[in-house]
Amino acid sequence: MLVEISLNGKFIKEDVEPDETLYQFVRRHGCFSVKCGCETTNCGLCTVFLEDKPVLSCAVWAVQADKKKVTTLEGLQEEAAEFGAFIADQGAEQCGFCNPGFIMNALALFREKPNPCEEEIKEYLAGNLCRCSGYEGQMRGILNFLQWKKEKEAGQGEGC
Repeated sequence: MLVEISLNGKFIKEDVEPDETLYQFVRRHGCFSVKCGCETTNCGLCTVFLEDKPVLSCAVWAVQADKKKVTTLEGLQEEAAEFGAFIADQGAEQCGFCNPGFIMNALALFREKPNPCEEEIKEYLAGNLCRCSGYEGQMRGILNFLQWKKEKEAGQGEGC
């Protein structure tokens, strides 16, 4: 089946098998931040943005992305690096395997709810698998990032 997909701003037009997942498609095109940890939609490691909304790419057929925009972590380097530094600062990236999916979901959360409370953060990120850290470091990193962002925005417009 012929698909036309914008992947991280690059237009791709090619034939795909009807049973090819979006996960397989993005990996085949060099997006190795997208990982598969469960194949049952339970870990969040394969999260990508489809039309700017987070989806589990292992649960979406590539043909469903036809004529749509797909964004992976590779397409969000600047935004991801800014937030990822706060996670790293808290030691919450022990093995790093879950980081790409976790960062994608956190960025989606920040876009949907710019000032989430702690309960909303926990609820939104509940589907992310991390076997190393117990999520405390990630939570501290998120809260520190949100505080930094709030202070940065409050400082804008003020003179010397």
